[in-house]
Amino acid sequence: MSDGGETLGGVHTGHPAVMEGAEYALDLCARIARCTDVPGTTTRLFLSPATHEVHAILRAEMEMLGMTVRVDAAGNLRGVYSAETEDAPVLLIGSHVDTVPDAGAYDGVLGVALALAVLRALDEQRLQYAIEVIAFSEEEGIRFRMPFIGSRAVVGTLGASELARVDDGGVSVVEALWQFGLDGALEDAALSPETLAFLECHIEQGPVLEALDLPLGIVTAVVGQTRLEVTFSGKANHAGTTPMHLRQDALAAAAAWISIVERHARNVPGLVATVGMIQVAPGAANVIPGEAVLSLDVRHASDAMREQAVIELLDAAKREAVARHVTMSSRETSRQAAVAMDERVCGLLEDSVRAIGAAPHRMVSGAGHDAMILAGKVPSAMLFVQTPGGLSHHPDESVREQDVQAAFEVLLGFLERLDNVAQIAGEGPEEIRAEDEE
Repeated sequence: MSDGGETLGGVHTGHPAVMEGAEYALDLCARIARCTDVPGTTTRLFLSPATHEVHAILRAEMEMLGMTVRVDAAGNLRGVYSAETEDAPVLLIGSHVDTVPDAGAYDGVLGVALALAVLRALDEQRLQYAIEVIAFSEEEGIRFRMPFIGSRAVVGTLGASELARVDDGGVSVVEALWQFGLDGALEDAALSPETLAFLECHIEQGPVLEALDLPLGIVTAVVGQTRLEVTFSGKANHAGTTPMHLRQDALAAAAAWISIVERHARNVPGLVATVGMIQVAPGAANVIPGEAVLSLDVRHASDAMREQAVIELLDAAKREAVARHVTMSSRETSRQAAVAMDERVCGLLEDSVRAIGAAPHRMVSGAGHDAMILAGKVPSAMLFVQTPGGLSHHPDESVREQDVQAAFEVLLGFLERLDNVAQIAGEGPEEIRAEDEE
C-alpha cells in the first residue's frame, strides 16, 4: 500500500510508527468500550455517568500531548493542539463517544482515537493551523430520541424546544446538562470562526468497502432521511367470536403495509425504507389488535426521491386501512435533507488515499453522522474505514488492524496537504471555502 513517501512527524509509509499509531488507536477504543452504564455491555448514553469516565481517559491523553482541554456547555470534550503561530486557522477533527445500547467499540470512538494517534505521531511538531479534536457528547439520539445534540450545539441549531425534550425518566436536556455539571449556556459550544474545515473518520457500518475489498472510502454525501410515526386504528374485539369478515384488525393492516414498504424500497434504486418498531394494543393473544403504531424510516441521496417515496408509502397505508375498515394517521418526527461534503476537502482526502497506494473510492453514506451537521457551517469531509461483515450497532462490531493503519496514514497525509494549503500567503479558512464560491 505504500509508495515509500514521507509524511508528517518523520513517519514513512510502511514505517513501524504506522503500526504503533494504529495500535494506540485500537487500544484507546478498547479502554473506552469498558466505560459503560450497563455492566457486561458497551452502553453509554448522552451525559450518563460513563461519559465522565470517557472524558477522564481522553483528557489525560490530550494533556499528555500538550493540548488545552475543556468540556463545552453541550458536554462535548474539546482539546486544542496549537499551531506555530497565534490566531492561526483551526482544523476540527473528531467524532462522537455516545453509543446505542449494547454497542460495539468503534462506532464514533475510532474517529476520536485516530485523531489523537496522528497528533502523537507529530511528536510536538506544529503546523500552520491549530487542530481541535472534538469528542461529541451525543449523536445516536437514544436518550432523548433526538440525534446530534453535541454537533447541533456546535453549529447553533439546538433550540429551546430541543432543550425541553425529556427522557424516559422525565429529565429534560437542560436538566441533564446541569446534572453533568454544565450551565447550559450553549454559546460556549459555538464553532470557532477561524475553523478551516471539519474531518470525521468513522467506520462504514455497511458492507460496501468489504465487497470491494477496499480499506477506506471517501464520503461525498450523506443521504437525506425522513422519520414518521404511522398509526392504524381499528377496533379491539374477541379473537374467538368475531368472524374474519367483520374484523377491524389494525395489526393486519399494518402487516400488509410493511410488506408494501419493503417491496417499494426494493424497486427504487438507492432507496431504503424501514419499519423498525411496532407497538400493538391491547397486546393480548386472544384480542384482535385495536391499534398498531409503527415507525417508518425513509432514506435516499436525492431529497426529491425520498419525499416522493414518503408520499407513495403513506398513500399505500391509507389504502390498506380502507381495505380493512380501519383508519390511518401519521406524523413526521424528523426530517434531514441530504448533505454534500465539501469537494475541495474530499479532494485532499482522495490525494492522501492515493498516496498510500490505495484506490480512492467515493461513496454515499446511508447513515447520519455529525459531519452532515457541521457541513452546513464549515467545509466538511468524512473518511470511512471498512467494517467487516458490515456489522455495527452490535457488540461484535469490528475493524481490521491493517485498515486502521491505512486510515492513520491517510490522516497524516491529509494534515500535510492541508498544511500546504494553509501556508498560502494571506489565506485563511476562506481558502478551503473558495471552491464553493466559484
